[in-house]
Formats: sequence, C-alpha cells, structure tokens
Amino acid sequence: MEHKPVYYSEYLELDKILNAQHPVSFENGKEPAHDEMLFIIIHQAYELWFKQILFEVNTVIETMNKPSLNDNSNDLQSVVHRLQRVVTILKVLVKQVDILETMTPMDFLDFRDMLRPASGFQSWQFKIIEAKLGLKFENRHGMDYYTSQLKEKDIEVIKSAESGPSLLMMINTWLERMPFLKTTADWGNGDFSQHPFWADYEKTYTESLSAGEKNNTNYFNQIFFGTTNETERALSPEACQSALFIMLYRGYPLLELPYQLLEILIEIDNQMGSWRYRHINMVKRMIGTRVGTGGSTGAGYLQGAMEKHYIFRELTQLNSFLIDRRKLPALPKALSDKLGYQF
Repeated sequence: MEHKPVYYSEYLELDKILNAQHPVSFENGKEPAHDEMLFIIIHQAYELWFKQILFEVNTVIETMNKPSLNDNSNDLQSVVHRLQRVVTILKVLVKQVDILETMTPMDFLDFRDMLRPASGFQSWQFKIIEAKLGLKFENRHGMDYYTSQLKEKDIEVIKSAESGPSLLMMINTWLERMPFLKTTADWGNGDFSQHPFWADYEKTYTESLSAGEKNNTNYFNQIFFGTTNETERALSPEACQSALFIMLYRGYPLLELPYQLLEILIEIDNQMGSWRYRHINMVKRMIGTRVGTGGSTGAGYLQGAMEKHYIFRELTQLNSFLIDRRKLPALPKALSDKLGYQF
C-alpha cells in the first residue's frame, strides 16, 4: 500500500488544539484578563497528561489481568516501564504549578468570578485516574461532594471506572499468586507448626524493636496473619507477606522487577501527594480562606483529600517491618537457586 504523506499540523490536529482557547473575559463588552489565556492552557495541558496517564494505567491493568503473569517476562517489564512513565508525567504536573504561580492573586481576580461554577474539581479524568489506581468511593474525602458538581454523563463514566478492576486489585492478586511462601517444601521435611521463614523472621523482628515499639508485634501479626476486612484493607495478608519478601530479598534476580514495581507504586502516591501539596499552597496563595469556584471549602477540602487519598499506603507501611539486612534469615539453597540466575 502506498504511504500517504503526513503533514505535521494535520497529524497533530493543531487547528483544533490551537483554536480551543476561548477566554470568558475576551467576550464582547468585557475587559480581557491577560492571565486567563495562561489559566486555560495550563489546565488543558493537565487534561492531556491525564489522558496519557489513563492510557498507560488501562494497558497495565489489562496486562496484569491476564490469567498468569511471568515475573521474568516482557509483560512485567512493560508494566514497570509504563508505570515509570506515569511517575515521570506526574513530576511534570507538579512542575507545571511553577508556571501557574507566575499569575498573581490580583491577576486571578481579574477573571475568577466569571468562571463560576467551573472548577478543577470537575475534572472527571482525574477522578477516573484515582479510581483506576484503586481509590474506593468509601475511602474518598467528601464522598457526598465529589460528584455533586458534575454532569450526569461524567458521573456515569466515573462510576463505571469505580466498579471495574483497579491497579491495586491487580497488584493484590499478583502478590497472592507468588509461590515462595505458600509451602514449606524448600525448607526440608520438618513438622512445622508455623512456616519456618515467618518463625525466624518474627523472632528477629521482635528482638529489633525498641521499648516504645513493642506494640508493633501485634500490628505485625494483624498485617501478615490477620483476617482480611474489605472495608479496612486493600491488600490481603498473603499479598503483604509476598510484598515484604520482595522488599527483603530484592537483590535476587527474579525479584528485581517485582521490587521495582512496588517502588514505583509507592512513588506514584508520593508524586500525587506532592501535586496535591503544591495545589494546596497555590490555592492558599491565590484565594486564602475563600471557597472554591465550584463551592468546595477550597484549601481545606484539598488538605483533607491529600491526607486521605494515599492509594498504596499499605505498601508504604510495610517498611515498618523491615530489619537489618545482616540479620535476614538465610534462604534454603533450593529456594535461593529458584530466585537466582538459571544456567
């Protein structure tokens, strides 16, 4: 088939993009507010990046939703690579606040009241990103408010995303499938009342605690051997066991990619938290204690969301149970061989 020549501006549909800025203050009979153009372009750029994040996250969920996922495969490499791209995009979103902050509070007041009730809070794409990553409706800050300013068609899209598979769900299933601690076969033929790894590890961990940390022993047993309460935790005890094992023995070749994946998930939370933090400070600078254009409590609402919307919090909390690497239980040779390079 003959290749049809591609023209740069037509390929990018620049006519649509560059003619998609329509400042309200530029309408007939109004005095144009110079910084409204910047305000529009910044938020359009945000929405384009949101679209790319969703594109990456959706393909990751699709890959991880396969019946099996080889931890030493191209599939897992693609998952890690695409989520690392999400992290990089989130860093760009944080830096874009620098550009928006070149607008002063008085510059913003030139057009702010003309925007009501429009608000960044009405970004349905961002709410879908949160849902796709794993933020449940019942864990949202301000549940009654978060869709109240949206059109019905956008609410339906968000609800559909919330009812579908999330990355956090896929991570839980993936971790539960890991076989390393499911049997005692690699530890010999002893009559074990408790898995020998956990017997050794719990003893070493408990001995490492200071006097003020002794309650961590109860927390340890709750996280790794307790019952799964769907309203309180997203990762099952089995998933937490696998995640901690990956963190502890990440130096083994077979665990390098899984460890990178866990670290990237934690970094996604960190970057989203950084973006919210910058957003809070910017809102305080721009409008102080006034309510947002969409009717929220402004900085107060954003503060609550920042504190509550850590999606992979349970992975971060596993760092509470790490021990000095020099005291790690030695793995049986059979298991060590499985985790190493095969010749």
